[in-house]
Amino acid sequence: MTLTPAETRTADLLDIQRATHVYARGLDRFDPQEAASAFTDDAVWDATAVGLERFSGRAAILGFFERDAAAIADQFHVITNHVVDFADDGDTARGTNYVFSEGHTKSGSAFKAIALNEDVYRRTADGWRIAERRISALTPPELEGFDA
Repeated sequence: MTLTPAETRTADLLDIQRATHVYARGLDRFDPQEAASAFTDDAVWDATAVGLERFSGRAAILGFFERDAAAIADQFHVITNHVVDFADDGDTARGTNYVFSEGHTKSGSAFKAIALNEDVYRRTADGWRIAERRISALTPPELEGFDA
C-alpha cells in the first residue's frame, strides 16, 4: 500500500508524538532505556534553564536518566499542546510542547516543573527521534532537594 503525501505526513506526526510520549513514559516507569530510546545517537538534552544540566549524545542522556531513576521515588510527566512544523527536506522537523512534571525524591523532597520543550526531530532508520530538546521554565521550577 502506498501512502498519499497527506497520509505520510500524518504518520510522521504520529511517530514524532510517539517519541515524545515514549520519553515521558520511560521516565515515569523508571525505565531509562525506554526514555533514552526517544533520542538520536547525537541528541542534545538541555535543561539548564530549569536548573538542571545539558547532555550531548544518547549515552550521556541515558546516564542522567539512570541517575534520575535512582534518586526519584515517584514522578509523572504530562505533555500537551504539541505543535510540529516539518522542514522542506521531509526528514527534519521542529516542535514545541508543554510539560508538567511533579514528584518526590527518595529523600522526601518534592519537585514540580511546568516547562516548554523546544525540540528538533530527525527521521532515522528506526523512525522519528528527538535530536534536540531544550527545556525552559514557564513558571518558577520547584527543585529543592533534587540532585539527580
